[in-house]
Formats: sequence, structure tokens, C-alpha cells
Amino acid sequence: MKLKDLIESNNTGLDAIKRAPIVEYDTGIRCLRIGDISNNRPFNDWGYTVVEEKNYNKFQLKKGDIIVARTGATIGVNKYIDKDYKSVYNNGLIRIRVKEENNPRYVYYLLQSNNYKNFIKTISMGTSTQPNMQMNDLLNLDVPNFDRFKQDKIVELLGSIDKKIELNNEINNNLYEIALNILNNYFDNNEEKESYKEIIKFIKGKKPENVVDKYQDGYEKYLTIACLNGEENNYANPNKMIITNRDILMVMDGASSGDVYFSSYGIVGSTLSKVKIINQKYIPEYVFFTFKKYKNNIQCQTTGSAIPHTNKDIVLNLEIPKIEIQDQMRFKSLLDEIQHNNEENAKLSQLRDALLPKVMNGEVELDNIEF
Repeated sequence: MKLKDLIESNNTGLDAIKRAPIVEYDTGIRCLRIGDISNNRPFNDWGYTVVEEKNYNKFQLKKGDIIVARTGATIGVNKYIDKDYKSVYNNGLIRIRVKEENNPRYVYYLLQSNNYKNFIKTISMGTSTQPNMQMNDLLNLDVPNFDRFKQDKIVELLGSIDKKIELNNEINNNLYEIALNILNNYFDNNEEKESYKEIIKFIKGKKPENVVDKYQDGYEKYLTIACLNGEENNYANPNKMIITNRDILMVMDGASSGDVYFSSYGIVGSTLSKVKIINQKYIPEYVFFTFKKYKNNIQCQTTGSAIPHTNKDIVLNLEIPKIEIQDQMRFKSLLDEIQHNNEENAKLSQLRDALLPKVMNGEVELDNIEF
């Protein structure tokens, strides 16, 4: 059977320029974009938008929706909407709604399979820099003909893992909120501030050489971050632009421009810059959270019409509160806990992904599984 046999409706989202523009201020409504799902950003990191009521009612994200990227470097990446959100989605995305007699999470798991990923490669069109796909092509994906009982069993098995991942993500969201609330207090009450240009400098990434399909001996720990919103690649020569423990990365080019990441290993690719702290009165974790606070401000001032670009001069002129090292250590404790949860989620995701093809191919006897 085909994916379209499971689907009730599908449509693209709102125009990102006129009908759902991203703004700096809190409007109470957010907009989901390709970069948000490709980088697995939490809800509170999605951009705020201004949208008319009729469009909000039509394009609001509801529990059970499945969102798929239809264009760009991460074409085919998708997200299951686990509850109703005060959010719409833009026109780089497709929303799929599943027929009532089917389990929407089961359909989501179909879109995590290798069968789906291989299919996406065959239907991608456009240029090498801007691939895209047609909705009708997507709906022709071949899928197993499982009844609702088997669909529910698959969801129970894989969903038990995803629930733990979601719990960790919820904990992380709360930890981010705690950190930003603490930070807001410093911004509001500390008169003494210092600009980033006195604290950091940007080291622009380069295109790594010698792309290989598998890790080579001795390089296992060097996971390459060639482009954070693209597929992970591995490189034979990790001696250029190596990310060391507690480094900060900022995306300088592309749809995710202005995003900031905290990483302990990898190679800085050409779309990124490593943030080097040159003032010893500041620790990386504190600087990282100040970037998080300024995220919307930075993204709203990107330049470039076709490919957004982070203007580093704008960033360097922003100011942050001067606080003592012992006060900054509170941010290290919070980020350490977030990193621990992320590492656990990575292991859980590997387990789920190993089970996925087995249950879809019938290698796991679903009838006898009890939860």
C-alpha cells in the first residue's frame, strides 16, 4: 500500500515573508521552520511570528500532525507534534494529517525508516544547493499494510523509548528557562556591562578535506559537524579546526544562521564559526546562555537575500552583564545537566533506530509483546 492510503490531508504552510514573518518580540505565537525540526529545537527556541487569526486557525499545529521538510539541505526531515501548540508552520514544510483509523505515531515511525530515507533521495529534485520534492511524490511511498493492532504495538514498543527522550527534552527545556530567568535578572539589575568584542573572537570554519564514508582508526571521537542542519559526515583528517571541550559554535550561514551550540568534539565546517573566549573573566557556559538570550535579535538582523548570513559585527557590539566567576558557575551546572540528558537521548535514539527496521520487516513478533 501507499502512504497516501493512510493520509487524510496534506498541505504546505504559511509564506515566511508576508503571512508568518519572524519577529524579535513576544507575540504569543511561534512559527515552526525547517531549521527548528532539522536541529530538533525545543518549542521555546522557535521564532515568534505575527499571523492573522484566520491563518492561525487554519495552520495551527495540533497533536498528531506530522511535519515534513520539502525543500533545502534537510529535505525529508520530519517531526511528530505531540500536543497542541500556539504555533503555525512556514511554507518550507508539509503538514500531514492521518486518517482517524490509523495511528499517527505509526505513520511518523514510517518516516524514520531507511526505506523512507532512500525513497526521499529518489524523489528529490531542483539544484544541488536547493533540492525540493513534490507532495504527491512523497505520498507514493510504499508502506507495510499493518492493521491498527500492529500499528499500536509498534507505537507502544518504540514510543516507550521516545517517552524517555521526550521527558529528558522537557527537563532540558525547564533548565534552559531557569538559566534564562537568572540571566534576565542580571540583565535587568546589573548596570555594568561589556560588549562581546571585549570577550570573544570568531574563528571561521573551513571546508574539511578527504570525505570518507566511515570513521578511520584513531578518529572515532571526531564527529564532524560540517553543517549542523545537514547530514553528518566523517573526515579522514580531523586536524583542522578541531573543536575542543567546552567550545561554543555559532552558525554563520544558511537557514540556521544565528543558532548557537555547545560542543565537546568535532570539526568546524565552513558554515560555522568557533567562538574563542579571549577574556579570562568569563566562562564558556555563561557566554553560551547570553547568546541564547540574544538569539532572536541576532537572527532578525541576518543579511543576505538568498542565503541568510550572521553579521558578526552586530553580534560583537551586543553587551552582556559583568558578573563574578562564582555567579557564572551556576550556568555551568545547568548546562552540565543538559549535556548529560542529551548524551542519554543519543543512546536511546540509537536503540530505537536499531529496533525500527526489525519491527517494520516483521522480525519482531508484535503479537506477544506485553507492556
